[in-house]
Amino acid sequence: MKTNAVRVLDTLEIEYELLTYKVDIDNLVATATAMKLGLPADQVFKTLVVQGNRNGIALAVIPGSYQLELKALAKLTGDRKVETVALKQVQPLTGYIRGGVTAIACKKPYPVFIDEWCQVYSHIAVSAGKRGQ
Repeated sequence: MKTNAVRVLDTLEIEYELLTYKVDIDNLVATATAMKLGLPADQVFKTLVVQGNRNGIALAVIPGSYQLELKALAKLTGDRKVETVALKQVQPLTGYIRGGVTAIACKKPYPVFIDEWCQVYSHIAVSAGKRGQ
């Protein structure tokens, strides 16, 4: 079954490869996903949901081995301060569960900020909107 992200890529005629892996509910960290996919952890990007004090919700897409630099992101978003949202808020805010949040065709129109490290690789892996894809 195609996800919204896959449908959008198809509509825009953007080439992609749909990678799949076995999901371990007890270990959803991006570095574990990278190992399952046989990719470097900084080539597998995770999507984090943040809330700014002025501009609200945004999505940050960063390499799996990185920590989000909240102050740098706040500067980009125009907020004084941003914080990652609590896990219990992720699904109500995005429509996705942890491990399946995608910035491609997100169910809600949030601003997306992607780390410039994405330019290092000819291809990166991001969530297609479903755990295991």
